[in-house]
Amino acid sequence: MTSVHPPVLVVGAGPVGLVAALTLLQNGIPVRIIDKDHHPRIGQRGVGTWPRSLEVYNFLDVSEVNSLGKPPPPLRSYKPGTLEPLKDSSMDPHMEPSPAIPFHGPKLMGQQLLDVILRRHLEKFSCSVEMGTELCSFEQCDEGVTAILAKNGISETFDTKWIIGADGAKSVVRKQLGLTFLGETRDDIRIVTGDIRLTGVGLDRVHWHRFGNFNERGLSLRATDEIAEDGYQFFLYGRELDLTKIAESEELVFETIASLIPTEITFEKVVWMSDFRANIRMVNKFSEGRVFVAGDAAHVHSPTGGQGLNSGVQDAFNLGWKLALVQKGLADKSLLETYSAERLPVISEMLGVTTSILDKATASGDLSAGRSPILYMLGINCRFSTIVLDEFVTSVERKPINAYGVLDEGHLEAGDRAPDAPSMLQVGSAEPETTTLFGLYRPWYHTMLVFAPSLADATPILGALEAYDKSVVRSAVVLPSSASVTPVASPDLVLVDREGYAYSAYLVEAGQTKVFVIRPDGVIGAIVHGTEGVKKYFSKIFLDA
Repeated sequence: MTSVHPPVLVVGAGPVGLVAALTLLQNGIPVRIIDKDHHPRIGQRGVGTWPRSLEVYNFLDVSEVNSLGKPPPPLRSYKPGTLEPLKDSSMDPHMEPSPAIPFHGPKLMGQQLLDVILRRHLEKFSCSVEMGTELCSFEQCDEGVTAILAKNGISETFDTKWIIGADGAKSVVRKQLGLTFLGETRDDIRIVTGDIRLTGVGLDRVHWHRFGNFNERGLSLRATDEIAEDGYQFFLYGRELDLTKIAESEELVFETIASLIPTEITFEKVVWMSDFRANIRMVNKFSEGRVFVAGDAAHVHSPTGGQGLNSGVQDAFNLGWKLALVQKGLADKSLLETYSAERLPVISEMLGVTTSILDKATASGDLSAGRSPILYMLGINCRFSTIVLDEFVTSVERKPINAYGVLDEGHLEAGDRAPDAPSMLQVGSAEPETTTLFGLYRPWYHTMLVFAPSLADATPILGALEAYDKSVVRSAVVLPSSASVTPVASPDLVLVDREGYAYSAYLVEAGQTKVFVIRPDGVIGAIVHGTEGVKKYFSKIFLDA
């Protein structure tokens, strides 16, 4: 370690900790990231990445999650005691394609591969995970945090400014902060899951196979070459199975699977397995002083709906840009209170969504019951946040908090996910280029989009940005397709919305001037009329703004 300690210690190097670290590093904040395990975790574990998380990885320039992830295979259930198909169905709810949504469906990627990909991105910033390093305790004061770490039995005192606890459901960080973790343990829902290598006569690698049912005894098998060419992720469930006992014996796993699939099976080995009960719990707040929790350290839930890992990654992405601005001295520490304020309602509603799916699965014996497009996570919002500003919504209209809403493309408010728009023509450069709005958004700066009939209409508003640090605020003018544009040498990015996708997605009329400020996490921070609104929004974010 250099003598200057990194200002942020991330505890836990699963995807949540890695995304927190990567977001901070891209913001120019040095990070130290530790994990108590001596070796990277193996196993598929949580595999589903929903469209909103694919957008987060896109903003972080981690394109591999989308390019290497696989779409969910079709589900196939069988007539009892046979390999005769009973029903083919889809695991992911249907959603119509839209130019505002670049990723139309979930992708599957095991956590083991996801961790490897994210670690490689950290290495670009000369940051690597310190394995076998455990957080024992910490003490914080107004100026910083002192952590006691242990590695190979040797104790180390480490002074830092902030700690992010992404250290899982048994989080040391959460316990030491004294946060409550209230909820329930559903003893009626037990599952053994793991990675296995096997071949079965007549068992294809195209479908997601389901035998039996969720309540009595059942098996789910999904082929994945990430394990091996004969690899599957398996789930065993049902009251009739002694799952605690099965989880302790490879032989019993083989026996149980063989009893559920009516064909000849050759078993190679169980690569990894674990059993779990459905725990449904969350913290009362996501931070205390200079210490934060994210992911499973802050909330655990039923695996139905596959929202857990995705929620954790989105926690980290919400926190990262805020912590970076405070650490740089550009924002007041009070900005960090909005991390907890914005995530608590989202997670609270998410627990309700996933528990409802669990209850429907239990009632019907069908694991895919109760799944809706809400799982795409594109309707998650923080319209209720104190740091968003919408001059087009009167406070009377403010409805009850619906933080986990279904996406409604006909309605857009500050606090919503910013839509994408392709086929944007960039003018003023030597060679006209096409780009997308998502191509502009990045985790280390705000993007001000000025929709205006002409460049002249936008110029006064662009002038308002001169007061702000260019490294953390950027701008673009979005002109309608009808605009007559001479290739001006403008210091600002000028885009022509040739196909009208941006005007349509952002609900702007062709002759209207409307300003959107997009936060570094891809959320609309403000929708305002002009200069005064922009200043008012940034006064909530920056010091002396």
